[in-house]
Amino acid sequence: MTVRVGIGYDSHRFGEGGPMRLGGIDIPSNVHCAGHSDGDAICHALTDAILGAAALGDIGEMFPDTDAANKGKDSVIMLEAAVARMYAAGYAVGNVDITVVTQLPKIGPQREAIRSRLAGVLGVDVSAVFVKGKTNEGMGWIGRGEGLAVMCTATLVSR
Repeated sequence: MTVRVGIGYDSHRFGEGGPMRLGGIDIPSNVHCAGHSDGDAICHALTDAILGAAALGDIGEMFPDTDAANKGKDSVIMLEAAVARMYAAGYAVGNVDITVVTQLPKIGPQREAIRSRLAGVLGVDVSAVFVKGKTNEGMGWIGRGEGLAVMCTATLVSR
């Protein structure tokens, strides 16, 4: 059995008005992640982790922000496309581990909904997906509440 690991990262500044979309769910908030697509930083980092582990490119190659067709695009659709590409290359998701660094919103209350949504997209049991929230202890741009960052590790196994 072949095991491969990929790391994904994404960050977005906040824009006024909510809700905030993270991990394929809408979280009540007075800000959102500003971006060319829907700004779902969890899905973006996870997409890159999967593509990187399988050596199949990155989210920017698949969905360039210079393409008007990607304006406002649902990031779950991008993740589904990466999963299909990974599957066609002979891999399946073993597990994913996601860390969201933000002052707000609090991730803990949203954790199970995000895990469930992502597990469905990835075709795995919810036990193979974990999401953690961390603050930046008030430091830097994240600490000032200007945006958030997401780090993700994806482990793939050969099918």
